[in-house]
Order: sequence, then structure tokens, then C-alpha cells
Amino acid sequence: MRPTAVGRLAVATAVLLAVLPAAPAVAAPPDSPASPVDLGALFVGAHPDDEAFSLSTLGQWNEDHGVRTGVVTVTRGEGGGNAVGPEEGPALGLLREAEERSAVGKAGVREVFNLDDVDFFYTVSAPLTDQVWGGDTLEKVVRIVRTTRPEILLTMDPAPTPGNHGNHQLAARLAVEAFYAAADPKAFPEQISREGLRPFAPARLLTGGGRGTSRNGPDCASTFRPDNPAQNVYGVWSGRASAAQGATWAAVERDAQRTYASQGWAGFPDVPADPAQLGCDFFTQVDARVPFPEPGTDAAAASTAILDGALTRAKGAVPLGTLFAMRTGTFDVRPGTAFTVEVTATAPPRTPLGRSSVALRVPDGWRVSGSGDLGRLGPGRAGEATFTVTPPEGGAGQRAGERARLAATLTTERGGGYTDRQVELSPAVRGEQQPLPQVAQFRTWVAEVGVPQLRGLVTPVLTLPSGGSRQVGVVVTNLSEDTRSGTVRLDLPDGFTADRAEAAFDDLAAGRSATVPFTVTNSDPSLKTSNEGGDYAYTITTGTTTSTGTGTGTSTGTSEDGSSTSRPALELVPAATVPQAGSAPAVDGAEGDGEYSGSALDVSRRWEGDACSSAADCSGTAQVAWHDDTLYLLVHVKDDVLGTRLPASDCKRHWRTDSVEVTLDPRGTSENTSTTFKAAVLPVTTEGPPCFLRDADHHQGPGEETAPGMRVASAVSEGEYTVEMSIPMGVLPAAVDPKHLGLNVLVYDSDTQDKTGQTRIGWSTWGGVQGDPYRWSVATLPGYEPPADRPTTPADPVIPDTALSSLDSPQSLEQAVRVHVPPAGGPAARPSQSGEAVSAKRGEDAVKVRLRAGAAGKAHLFVRDGQGTAGSRVVTVPRKGTSTVTVTLDRALGAGPKVVAGWEATGRGTAVSQVPVR
Repeated sequence: MRPTAVGRLAVATAVLLAVLPAAPAVAAPPDSPASPVDLGALFVGAHPDDEAFSLSTLGQWNEDHGVRTGVVTVTRGEGGGNAVGPEEGPALGLLREAEERSAVGKAGVREVFNLDDVDFFYTVSAPLTDQVWGGDTLEKVVRIVRTTRPEILLTMDPAPTPGNHGNHQLAARLAVEAFYAAADPKAFPEQISREGLRPFAPARLLTGGGRGTSRNGPDCASTFRPDNPAQNVYGVWSGRASAAQGATWAAVERDAQRTYASQGWAGFPDVPADPAQLGCDFFTQVDARVPFPEPGTDAAAASTAILDGALTRAKGAVPLGTLFAMRTGTFDVRPGTAFTVEVTATAPPRTPLGRSSVALRVPDGWRVSGSGDLGRLGPGRAGEATFTVTPPEGGAGQRAGERARLAATLTTERGGGYTDRQVELSPAVRGEQQPLPQVAQFRTWVAEVGVPQLRGLVTPVLTLPSGGSRQVGVVVTNLSEDTRSGTVRLDLPDGFTADRAEAAFDDLAAGRSATVPFTVTNSDPSLKTSNEGGDYAYTITTGTTTSTGTGTGTSTGTSEDGSSTSRPALELVPAATVPQAGSAPAVDGAEGDGEYSGSALDVSRRWEGDACSSAADCSGTAQVAWHDDTLYLLVHVKDDVLGTRLPASDCKRHWRTDSVEVTLDPRGTSENTSTTFKAAVLPVTTEGPPCFLRDADHHQGPGEETAPGMRVASAVSEGEYTVEMSIPMGVLPAAVDPKHLGLNVLVYDSDTQDKTGQTRIGWSTWGGVQGDPYRWSVATLPGYEPPADRPTTPADPVIPDTALSSLDSPQSLEQAVRVHVPPAGGPAARPSQSGEAVSAKRGEDAVKVRLRAGAAGKAHLFVRDGQGTAGSRVVTVPRKGTSTVTVTLDRALGAGPKVVAGWEATGRGTAVSQVPVR
């Protein structure tokens, strides 16, 4: 079962022949460096630690099957927290890169490819992430895939599921796009024509995790039951023991996770010692170009299930290098309407498959016609079978909107194979609740990339204020070939009403959509809000008739498809009226008589972290008022243990200790927090007085600089503290809409002195709510009117744009020297533009480095030994030729000193080199 170089080459060559049968080879330049590392698998994530919950699997693959895995990390996590020191920005990026390299090394992973994109702040918005990262990140991922040639591509969840980091979403989408783009010679063609790369098609693509249920123990993979029965989810049990490390792989993974001390992970508890209590790492297959284990079989539950067909060969399977894929004429299939299915098999380049055939399996009641005979498949030869599939009239056996699996089995003289595809049984007309902007953007991306199997990963939800109303649009789409009319009906749960139970749509043309509006009201304000209430699911039923034009007129009749249903949800957020104060409250950390006349807000609900052991452990109330053009808040918190007292100079990353965060969305319409105001107050510092900051919003940074005129005060006593603040509404990104101000109050509770938080409570509470403006409460300010000249549209946000360059990371440069892959996913400098270190000579307190340059550029030099960096220097080289640069040492050199050099060409590209210090 161990993959071999021949096996990997066979798959890679067969895939290349399939995607580029007539392309001429592009030779590498004669003076190009040694061959780059050849990977078996590649994980694509956004930050250091994103791979940390897959290391059990990667370690098993490496130890048991010799699979060499690399990790692409788009950012170095410079925007995250730091529980071990004051480093931030590029310095924190260097620290987190070191943590990642140490962590993944425990699983046998040596290659970490940092792409140098900016990690700016926590957001749940993929569109904002895309805006900040810029347009070249996909190019860099594709370049790494083409260079390192991984057969298995792993990544994260690409969908805007609640709380899913927007950086994670976009990293996953980049991986999905790279799976296809790396194989397409038309994608980034200069990588082929100028850089000497070849198109490369990974064999299998999977995302981490699986939606469904399982039980722990050795049978965790075989007992997994996916929520979508047509989905292929594979599990790798973490309870297997590592022969080399003498512990379960779950324990090895936990030890690796603790390496991320800057993220507060050093204190992670031990995993259960009993392997029967350990579960699986799950991965969901998105696509495959090779045969893979059939779901429900023993092979699908084996630890090699994800490797099979790409890097390992299961018993009775076709030889490695065989391609086997299926395409359907459409994803949305209609009852009684035929569609085509094409199945293609390609023999390995040097191995015949002999007489071959394909059989197609479909759900009960579906009809199939067509021959599966592929003939004799000689080495490198492909055969194709085309089938016609017809679902039954009326969708017998399945309901509209359900997924179905179409499965193909390959029979050859050299073994068998399996592949499948999902399709969705579609009604004539589909009615769906209007999506949130991020969900709509995700659906657009799914359609553009051509991965409809990823559609529907997010339950459609909309929020409305407790006791309030909102318009809910039902988007009706005609999927049939005829003009349709019909009705939409809402069946709402108790406590909700609509202005009408049913509404009509008329003459909707084929392929078109229309929105049918309803006004929905929460008629029972006693219903629980936030995550305590959760999703209030309801039913949308769409019934249709057919209007078909004929030569003599138009005939109308009942649709044969019947009705279709969907199950979206409504979510209640708290609502509040902010009263006008008769006079400005004194910002002194205490509630004066008559200062706050409104009802106190309960900010004791947990939204993330450990449960509060009691009200004394963590609970609170908040009061809000406005006066003139200023908002006033007083937050009283019960807290029996204060967290780390940070110095005022380290008043940042407030989630590391006790703090109160107030979030304001001035118009109540923000898609992400870059158009909001978020201020956090630390009630106490090492110097004593409180400090405040802005974070993850329109302009983050020190409070005095980013929120001029804002004032804070606190009072701290045994078991409690009070924070009071005044916020001039003029510092908000836009004028406040007094009828719809997004407002939230969040309390971060730390009971340790290691700069880690344990519990998060607040008013409007959901996982990841600090990044979800649509889930904040709705506040009204009766009587308030913003100044007439205050803009209602926010200016462009101020977002960090500085990331550590791989040229300033000796760790990245050393890797680039070792694996012959240019740093940061960029191109190699052409020889005429390149530069290198050719020798290094030790002096008393310095090292003299001799450089040779083909043109002007910039050299990044690091003197290294077993203890790390002993000296560094960045120097501009003005012209072609040889020069000597002196690098001053910070300490005495240890054993085995060397100079590692990164070269930044004036034109385009980089180069790396390394020489010993003599």
C-alpha cells in the first residue's frame, strides 16, 4: 500500500495526458535549479494552525505510507493574538511561522509555503478577505500546485457557515479553484511559457470536516452517516498508535497543537488515553479524477481511503495512474426529463487495462439507456461511455430538492474502479428565502467555478428584532422550459405572523427569477433570542401551473411537478430603545441618579468558550443612553477572578484578558465589520487605569488615535467591575440611522494569568457574532437626528496592509534552498536578473558575504547557526557584478554557521542561496 515514485508519476502523467493531450513539453532553462520537491498531498489554509486538526491524518499517511505533505499558509497570522509576548505585525508573523513549522514537523510535515498575504483582523467575510488579499493569491497557489505536484489537495470549509472565518472560506475557495486552474493550460499561461512549469491536475480534492454523525472508536469511519446521503465523507481514526512516537496519533496531534502557544493553545488538555474514546478526522470529497473507494465498503472505511486511486492501490483496484471520471449534462435534473451522463476511463501511460466496460447505477425508478462498452484500453488510451438517464415523472421515490448519487463502476482485465456524482432533483419552480449577501456571493462563486455539489451548505437564515418586523423576500426561480405561474405560501412557527399567508407570481419565464415579498412579524416577544432561541425554522411551499404558448393561444394547467418546499429559518435578535438622557452622564465608572433611565440589558448569555460556573464567575448588565450627539454606555460585570493585567502599551487584542466590547453598525446594514465601529475597554491595566482600543472595524488601533473624543472610566472591586464610556457618534463610520442602529455588548472573561480567555458572554449572542453585524441587536434612538451634513455612506476603511515577506524569514529561505521552490508562491528570478551569495568569511564580530548579481536587486542576508539568527542585513545592490557585504553579528557564532540569502530582483521574481561560513 506504500506509494512509490513510479505510482505518483503514473497518476501525474495520466492526468496531464487527459487535460493536455496535444501540448508540447516546455523545457526548463538549462541553468535552472535542481528539481523541486514532489509532494503527495498539499493542505491549503489561511493561517498557521489551520492544519492543526488534520495532523493526526497527515502523520499517519507519512509514517505508514510515505506520503510527503506540504502546507500552504496564505498569511502568517499577524492579525491574531499573542499570548506569549508583545510581538505584533511582521514580528508576530515570524513567531507564528516558527510555531507552525515545529507543530507540523511532529506529523512528519516539513514544507510550509507562506504566501505573504495580509492577516488583517477576524472577519467572517470572504468578499472582504478577497479585497484585502488582492488578485494574485490564486496565481500563487496554482504555481505551488504546478511546482510541487500533489496528488491529494486538502483544504477548509469554503462556505459562509455561521462563524466560519472569512479567511478560511477564501483559502478553501482558492484551493478549489486551483484544483481546476492548475490543470488548465489557459490559466496563468506565463507560468508555462516563461517559468517552465507544466499544467498539473491533482487527483482528488477534499475539504476538512464532514456534516453528519458518527461514533468514536475504530469504527468511526464506517459509522459516519452524512446529512447529505449523496456526499462522500471519509474518516481517518485518530486512535491508531504511532510506532515511532509511542502514542496515539490523537496525542501526537494534541502535542503539536500545544506548540501554538501564541494562540493560547499551550494549555490544551490531554486527549483521552482510551483509544475507544477517540474519533476520526473527517474529510468531504469535492471532486476526483481517479477511481476512489465506494461509500459503504470496507475500503471506504480504511485509513487509506483518501489515498486510494491516487497514491495507494486497494486490493482488486485498477492500477495507479488510471483515470476515471463522470460528467453529467446538468446538476439540476427534472422529473421525466432525460439528461446525459458521460463516463471516461483512461489507462495509465505504460499499463494496458485490456477489455473494459462501465456500468451506471441510478436510484430506484430512474431509467438508464446506453452502452458501457469501452473496448480495449491500451497504455494511455481513453474510452468514453455516454448514458441517457431519466428520473421518473412526478419525482417518485424522491422529493424535489433532494440529492441523488449516480455511481459508475469500471471493470477491466486489470481490476475495477468506482466513481460517482451528485445531482439534485429540481422542481419546475424553486422558491427560496432571499439569501444573505455573503451567501448570495458564495452561490455566485459556486456557479462560476462549476462546483454545484457545494451548493446548499448553508441553511438560509434571516434575522429580525424581537417584537419587530422585516420584509422577507422569497426568490422564485423557474427551472422548467415553460412559462410558469403559481403561488408561494409561508407556514410560520408559533410566535410569528405574516401580512399574508400566500402570494401569487404570474408568467415567470423559463430560466428567470422573481422575488415575492412578505412582511414577517415576531408576534410573541417572549420567544428567546440569539443562540438561546436558535433557528426558528419554517416552510416555504411553491405551487405552480404551466402557461404554454401554442399556435392558437395559451393553455394553462396544473404542473406535473406538484409543489416544492424549502426549510429556511428566522433568527431573533434582541431589540432595545435607547432613551435620551436629560443631561450628559458623568463618565466616572458609576451610575449616577437618573443618568440611565432605560431598561438594563442582560449581557450574561454565553456565545463562545466555557460555560460560566455561576453568576459570580461571569455575568453582567448594560445600560445605554444618548445625549446631544453622544452615546453613553455603562456595563456592570460580575467576575470573581480578574485575568492578566496588561500594560497600557499592550492595550490590544482584548480577548486575551477581561474586557468589554461595544459594537455599533450605524446604518444596521453592514455586510462585514469594516463599515462598523467596535471599541473594547480593558477595565484595569498594570498601571491601574483602564485603556481602550478599536478592533476589527473601520479603523482599528489605539482608542485615543482612532476614536478621538471617546472617554472611558472603570471601577474595580472584589468580584466585580464597572466600565463606562461615551462615544461621540461623529467617530462612527457613517451617520446613525435612529430607527435601525446595530448594537451589541460583548464581555470577554479570563480567569488565568497566561493571556488567554475562557468565556465570552454578551447581549446578542451567536458563535462568531463579533464579526457578524447582521446578528447584532437592533436599537432605536427616539428623538435623535444626526447632523444633516454627516455622510450616510462610510469612507474606505483603514485596514492593515503589512505582512512579513518571506525574503525576511530565514526559515522560509532555508526551505526554499532545500526544496527548490521559490518563496511566497512567486516566480523564480530569471538568471539574468538573479543574485546569490557565493562565499562567506568569518571575522571577529562580523561575516563578510560575497555576492554575485546578474542585475541590480536587493539581498536579504541572514547568518545562521544551530541557535538561530546571529546577524542579518538587507542591502541594495545597484548593478550587475560582484560585491562584498559585511553582516554584523549580534552574538558569537555556534557550530555549523552559514549564510542564507534571499534575492529580490528589480524586475520580477526571487532567488535563494546558501553558503557555509568559513
